[in-house]
Amino acid sequence: MEKLAMLYEGKAKKIYDTDDKNYFWVEYKDDATAFNGIKKGTIADKGIINNKMSAMMFTYLAQNGVNTHFVELINDRVQIVRRLEMIPLEIVVRNIVAGSLSKRVGKEEGFVLASPVFELYYKDDNLGDPMVNETHAIALGWATMDQINAMKDIALKVNELMMAIVAKAGIDLVDYKLEFGVCNGKVMLGDEISPDTCRFWDKDTQEKLDKDRFRRDLGKVEEAYVEVYSRIKEAIANA
Repeated sequence: MEKLAMLYEGKAKKIYDTDDKNYFWVEYKDDATAFNGIKKGTIADKGIINNKMSAMMFTYLAQNGVNTHFVELINDRVQIVRRLEMIPLEIVVRNIVAGSLSKRVGKEEGFVLASPVFELYYKDDNLGDPMVNETHAIALGWATMDQINAMKDIALKVNELMMAIVAKAGIDLVDYKLEFGVCNGKVMLGDEISPDTCRFWDKDTQEKLDKDRFRRDLGKVEEAYVEVYSRIKEAIANA
């Protein structure tokens, strides 16, 4: 498949057109941002880890019945994905209180939720990706009720599958974001699954193994990305 013109460059990836209208060429970058782009930096080889981990996680989910946009890993930094019409919403799934939820509900980080929490956010950097509800999404034309229900159903299945596999790696899946798009009328999981988009904590020590190490200047960011990828890779191989 041939890479053509770049269509979009985001915070973590470059998206290119291809000579097949059904697919995109996705190149992962080492750039790192936080707080809606206010903090910027670079994490060495982040693009390699996130590309490989996303490919691995999408493959694992697909093998367990989840439709995703992932098609093929091309090299360390590039993968081919299905062309989706993206829904401009993120679903954030929370299993343990952390980050902004801690401030909103007055619970300390680490409080284990009785059941998963699902939150909707409108994807717009200029607005700071505000939290919205289902009626906002429908009234403003961002998604239909059927699409929202499909996103929630997929998110619930993804949560069950991901929690099970990372637990085998000795990791707590604290929270994470998912993005979705539509292909041939079907809602599919898109974007990426990586330490950029998930909060991973060591189950025994509660050490952070994700982008919070960059956000909070905790150091050993590259080491954390490598460790979480390696541990989950081994867990999947032995599943």
